[in-house]
Amino acid sequence: MASEQKAVGTEKFTGFRPRTGEFSGILLANDKTMKGGANTMLIFDSLLILVLIATDQLIKHAVVVNIALGGQHVLVPGWLSLTHLRNDGAAWSILQGQLWFFAVIAIFALGVMGYFFWHYRHRPKQWVEELGLAFMIAGTVGNFIDRLVQGYVVDMFQLDFINFPIFNFADSCLTVGVILIMIGVFLADRREEHQSHGN
Repeated sequence: MASEQKAVGTEKFTGFRPRTGEFSGILLANDKTMKGGANTMLIFDSLLILVLIATDQLIKHAVVVNIALGGQHVLVPGWLSLTHLRNDGAAWSILQGQLWFFAVIAIFALGVMGYFFWHYRHRPKQWVEELGLAFMIAGTVGNFIDRLVQGYVVDMFQLDFINFPIFNFADSCLTVGVILIMIGVFLADRREEHQSHGN
């Protein structure tokens, strides 16, 4: 069967393949569109990672310069304060002094997250998970820089209305990243349910 040329919107239709049942021209155009969108998302998320890491380091630097160690500055009375704290452990100061442990965990976590971050680049429907990974990578790198350079992490955000560990911007990025990934997984499950019901 001879191939016929016809315009379908802005896509080129180059013929029907009997064996595969595919419209080759349309599939080629769609594939290019998907790859273009995936590359744009990858660039955006990569830039976002850099911006978040820079923001984390700038906030820590500002706190170190302007607030004495152990000092406090109230931002929102009764709600939020800035407290200059050095933490060489984890939340609630557990595992203090275990720099090697956190280094190994950070390197392993970055390897795993980097793999999935690259893996999701051609899956536009999973952009929420990729965005969540970007936040988590930025948070991990931000705190890893502190531990690598200084041997401790600078924390500053204190919630005055609840007994909660003092944290930093990198910790917030990690939390946001986890929430986004959970949302992405939930949306993916909903899509699968919708598709299964539709079939």
